[in-house]
Amino acid sequence: MGTAPFGPGRVQGIMVRMRAVVQRVNGAAVVVDGETVGEIVGPGLCVLVGVTHDDTPAKAAQLARKLWSVRILEGEKSCSDLDAPLLVISQFTLYGDARKGRRPTWNAAAPGDVAEPLVDEVAEQLRSLGASVETGRFGADMKVSLTNDGPFTIVVEV
Repeated sequence: MGTAPFGPGRVQGIMVRMRAVVQRVNGAAVVVDGETVGEIVGPGLCVLVGVTHDDTPAKAAQLARKLWSVRILEGEKSCSDLDAPLLVISQFTLYGDARKGRRPTWNAAAPGDVAEPLVDEVAEQLRSLGASVETGRFGADMKVSLTNDGPFTIVVEV
C-alpha cells in the first residue's frame, strides 16, 4: 500500500513534525531594525522553531518539555538542571524543501496565523516550566548572532 502524498502530518509523502534546531550557546541575541529584541548571556540554548500545518498546542508543550530537559549543556546537563536561559526564534525556513529545482519550496511551513501562536506557545510553556526565555519577533527581518559552544547543534522533532 502506497503513502498518500498529502494528509495529516504529510507533505509530498514525507512525515512532518514540529521541528527545532537547537544550538548550545554561550550567548545569543536577536536584533530587529537595530534594536536588540531578545538576548541571553552565558550558557544556554538558541532554538529555531519551525511549525507545520498539523502542529498543535499539545505539540508545542511537548517540544517545550523536551527543550527544557534535553541534556546537551556542559557535563550532560539540561537547562532545567542549570537554570540556563533559552532564546526561542520562529524559523519557517526549517521547512524549506530544495530537493527539486534551484529554489526551495515552503509547502510544509504553516502560514503565519497558524505558526505565530504555536511558537509563542513553546515560549510560554517553557516559562511555565520555570525557564528564562527570550524571543525574536515573529515575521521580522531578524539578525541573529550567537556563539555556538562546541559547536553543538541538534534537530529535535515532536
